[in-house]
Amino acid sequence: QVQLRESGPGLVKPSQTLSLTCTVSGESITTTDYYYNWIRQSPGKGLEWMGAISYRGNTHYSPSLKTRTSLSRDTDINQFTLQLSSVTPEDTAVYYCARASGYWDWGQGTQVTVSS
Repeated sequence: QVQLRESGPGLVKPSQTLSLTCTVSGESITTTDYYYNWIRQSPGKGLEWMGAISYRGNTHYSPSLKTRTSLSRDTDINQFTLQLSSVTPEDTAVYYCARASGYWDWGQGTQVTVSS
């Protein structure tokens, strides 16, 4: 059974870069046909897909966040990482990592607040 767990700072200052890591256990992130996603939910808003990195390491980004988002992975330790640059208070949200291939496996989410 695969498990995903997000980790990272709970508080980030405006203009800084947010870095979050998703640790995957139970299956290799190189297993065929899976995509590893970052999704967030801001207060009072719906879920927003931010981007994904495939089992081959190919990246895909939301057009609205593409200029500020970077995804990477470390296959040796089975983790993938989100970096979001130039954050503002509007980036305050619960951030989720999730694995997708027809169905979705989700992490529990981590709260990130952008504030000075």
